[in-house]
Amino acid sequence: MWFWLKATHVLFAMLYLGTGLGSAYYKLRAYASRDPQIMAFCDQEIVRADWIFTVSSGVVMPVTGLAMVSLLRLPWHTSWLVAAFALYLLAGLLWLWAAALQIQMRRLSQKAVQTGQPLDPAYHRAHKTWQLLGFPAFLAAVATVVLMVVKPTLW
Repeated sequence: MWFWLKATHVLFAMLYLGTGLGSAYYKLRAYASRDPQIMAFCDQEIVRADWIFTVSSGVVMPVTGLAMVSLLRLPWHTSWLVAAFALYLLAGLLWLWAAALQIQMRRLSQKAVQTGQPLDPAYHRAHKTWQLLGFPAFLAAVATVVLMVVKPTLW
């Protein structure tokens, strides 16, 4: 049981981080193209990837993590565990905000393609905010993984 929980937890953590990093890369490349058609396609696929990979990871990781904590009978107040949960929550909240922006950008880029008009300035504002959210969200997610691997005594 332990092996399957741990393996599932680690694999979904890799999926979570990989999807975030890959999505950011392609989103930034599409934005740099300034081509609404490329941006619309990328926006559509990032929203799809988030629903498939990020949401499933966001559910599986805490379920397997909590199961492992219970199996180990690890105290809930263990410092690295508390810090990891706090960072995971922070990453999740930032992701929710960024995901809402991604949906907004998808709508705006698709509208630009359908109407043949330039992107609405709201798209560029949303993109800037999305970038600002992505950096701390990704760092929080990476820090969460580091805490789970290293398991330091923080206090």
